[in-house]
Amino acid sequence: MNTWSTSSERQAMAACAPAARLATRLAFLVAGFGVACWAPLVPFAKQRLGVDDGALGLLLLCIGLGSVIAMVVTGALSARYGSKPIIVAGGVGMAVVLPLLTVVDTPITLGVALLAFGAFLGSLDVAMNIHAVDVERTEGRPLMSGFHALFSVGGFAGATVMTFLLSLHIGTLASTVPCAVLMVVAIAVARSRLIVTVQASSGPLFALPRGIVLMLAGLAAITFLVEGALLDWSALLITGTGLVAAPQGGLGYMFFSIAMTAGRFGGDALTARIGDRATMFWGGVLAALGFVVLLTAPVAAIAMTGFVLIGLGASNVVPVLFRRAGSQRAMPSTLAVAAITTTGYAGHLAGPAGVGFIAKAAGLPGAFWLLAALLCLVPICARPVTRES
Repeated sequence: MNTWSTSSERQAMAACAPAARLATRLAFLVAGFGVACWAPLVPFAKQRLGVDDGALGLLLLCIGLGSVIAMVVTGALSARYGSKPIIVAGGVGMAVVLPLLTVVDTPITLGVALLAFGAFLGSLDVAMNIHAVDVERTEGRPLMSGFHALFSVGGFAGATVMTFLLSLHIGTLASTVPCAVLMVVAIAVARSRLIVTVQASSGPLFALPRGIVLMLAGLAAITFLVEGALLDWSALLITGTGLVAAPQGGLGYMFFSIAMTAGRFGGDALTARIGDRATMFWGGVLAALGFVVLLTAPVAAIAMTGFVLIGLGASNVVPVLFRRAGSQRAMPSTLAVAAITTTGYAGHLAGPAGVGFIAKAAGLPGAFWLLAALLCLVPICARPVTRES
């Protein structure tokens, strides 16, 4: 395999490290911003097409389907051609498709557009994480948590900007155009600052995870599963147990999101101080403890504390997993990062449905206790996944 890690190339990359950091942050920001811009448009799409909730649900699955298909091959494509062209294509592609989502007027055309939107998002997601691994490796210090925090910031900004524009009653198409322009500008700024990393001239487009990557991918799936379950079911949990009234059902996920974003902004400094193993071990312990607090809370304030603990604990687990994927030797790092991204995304998609099935049989609190048990695997596996290769 023809790697990029020659001495002269490493020196050149180190010299442009600040620019590469900025480019990576912009890529994460664009990904979060773009996908969040779509969320406020969903009710308008439903009304325009005149479809029911079932049909809309099937259409929304197209985003996940497109993302997974793209994620499967992006790792190998990044190895062959570098992550730079894929980041540029993914970011610009999302920006181009976003306005189209407001004008297509049949279920088939919307499904195709959402499939393309998901594919661009999936390819950008994998490529920017591969680029983040390369930048972090070049600088020799933890940066991954901060990069992932920018995705959350982008999500907040995208939802806020799109909601504000829609509230001006200028129309959905007119609302998406400035958002798309912002995304293209950000990618244009990032383009010249992205590092060029080509790892192989040939190789398979897909490889099953093997060795330690299997464990990394499994832990990523669990962590993303928990996040997806909290997004879709936490409001029902705390309202169903009488801790809060229905209008305040979203408070739990709000506290979780704020804690996760804050944890990631401070995660790089924490990891540099205590190391990957301790970060992962204590993060898993804290997140599992958060579930215990949440599920045994007698009042809302204590339940909110549980959500905060889950967010803080889980915040830096995934960044550690991506970092270890970049340093393991069981398979090429690009394919390993793609595997972790794909399984994590699959966990996020499948988690809510799985919780629903378990809740039907054992009740929603029982399903959440199972999530707590799954999270215990994170500290249990902290030592083997952070063992030096």
